[in-house]
Amino acid sequence: MEICNCGDGGALLIGRKMDVGGHIRFTGGALKNWFIAQCLDSLAVGILWLAGLYFLKVPWAPLWSLLAALFQFVPHFGPVLGVIGPALTAAFHWGDWEHPLYVLMLYAGIVVVDGFLLQPYLMKRTAKVPMWASIVTPLVLGVVFPFWGVLLAPPLLAIVYAYRARRQGMDRGGSGLL
Repeated sequence: MEICNCGDGGALLIGRKMDVGGHIRFTGGALKNWFIAQCLDSLAVGILWLAGLYFLKVPWAPLWSLLAALFQFVPHFGPVLGVIGPALTAAFHWGDWEHPLYVLMLYAGIVVVDGFLLQPYLMKRTAKVPMWASIVTPLVLGVVFPFWGVLLAPPLLAIVYAYRARRQGMDRGGSGLL
């Protein structure tokens, strides 16, 4: 096996090629790591919603937190869908504007904590994606490809960084298998 430096920072592996099945398995492993990170993020968001809604004494808090956790799998639209139920319940239960406002404030806090702390940390820990990349890439892809860029940015990042780590392992003389 021989490694040829391509001059642009990349390396071309000569003498050992990964078959299509190998690429599919490797990509599947990267997507599995992303899915695990997404499940952990959804669980954390559900717990935050449950604690916040219990604190605000919103009726049916466990139901709303479960729905918020499930909606968390839908990027950028899911959190918005997760706030509608608790806000409407608070409005109907108390009949004022103050309690739904508290639910919206809770929503804003959860979105900030999730977007800037939880998701980047979990992507870094589980899928080995740097925090800066998991914050910047959805923003950039969202500008370039408004809907699909935002939707596909997290799993694409997981795949790209898995291949990057594999290539770096090969450059160091390893097998390239993670």
